[in-house]
Amino acid sequence: MRGAGAIGGFLGYTLAFQSTGTEMSDFQQRTSELIEAGRVLHGSGLVPATSGNFSARLDDGSYAITVSGRHKGRLTATDIMRVDDHGKSLDDRRPSAETMLHIDLYTRVADAQLILHPHSVGATVLSRLSDDEVVLAGYELLKAFPGIQTHDCERRIPVFDNDQDIPRLAQKVAKVMTGKDQLPCYLIRGHGYYTWGDSLETTLRYVEALEFLFECELRLRGSKP
Repeated sequence: MRGAGAIGGFLGYTLAFQSTGTEMSDFQQRTSELIEAGRVLHGSGLVPATSGNFSARLDDGSYAITVSGRHKGRLTATDIMRVDDHGKSLDDRRPSAETMLHIDLYTRVADAQLILHPHSVGATVLSRLSDDEVVLAGYELLKAFPGIQTHDCERRIPVFDNDQDIPRLAQKVAKVMTGKDQLPCYLIRGHGYYTWGDSLETTLRYVEALEFLFECELRLRGSKP
């Protein structure tokens, strides 16, 4: 069971999971985390309307994921469901249309425990201005990501064309995301991005760092004053 505790602030928010004296199940704990992620990201303008989707790995090998079409800033426990390792619903509800992108990541990235998929303006515009990757180099904030000890480095974020055929898109992602000189992130053109980490705290930190880096790149390219 993953322990509850204070979760670090993000863009002015502080998340906390309080013990109620009764131990929560793994699914309940992860549901609580995904609900809080939705409130934080919506409050920061990163999941407008009903966009975005979130998921978490569960101890029994299944996954908690947001139900399709739900507003991420107003999630409740009924908006989080379970799917198996093939993306099939375990409770007769319809998961996010992009469920297989989540399953693919969990299959390939052993330490991925939670995945967030924001639809921010910065990520969307930057993806449309870029070719097949965004190259980030010389930024101090790159040290927010694992294995990076200096600003004097270069990391690449792949950009994939949007595709309504999710299994086909997942195959393209799997071919490119080898992990070498890549951050835990990829962009979908005109759409948003996926990022993942070993906890909610870690993944929110990645979102915060990525949003900063995306804005820097947009300013360098003259797309923002």
